[in-house]
Amino acid sequence: MYPDRFVKMQILKSHIEDEVRYVEEVAVIQAFEDEKIATRELVRSKNDLLVYHTGKEKIEIEIKPLFGFRENYDKHRV
Repeated sequence: MYPDRFVKMQILKSHIEDEVRYVEEVAVIQAFEDEKIATRELVRSKNDLLVYHTGKEKIEIEIKPLFGFRENYDKHRV
């Protein structure tokens, strides 16, 4: 439906295996002509919203552990 374009979508169905989230079903919210606008939307996306390029046949998202300020703060709390 949107060949070789960036689209913003809502993940409706997915599963996780071996630290990879495999997306099975989505609802397209918006398609983008401009890559800069798509990137801006990607940065703003959270939860089950994402921006992805339709040139890829499957949607697979690698899950990486988050190491950050909060974790270090909690460990050193008095």
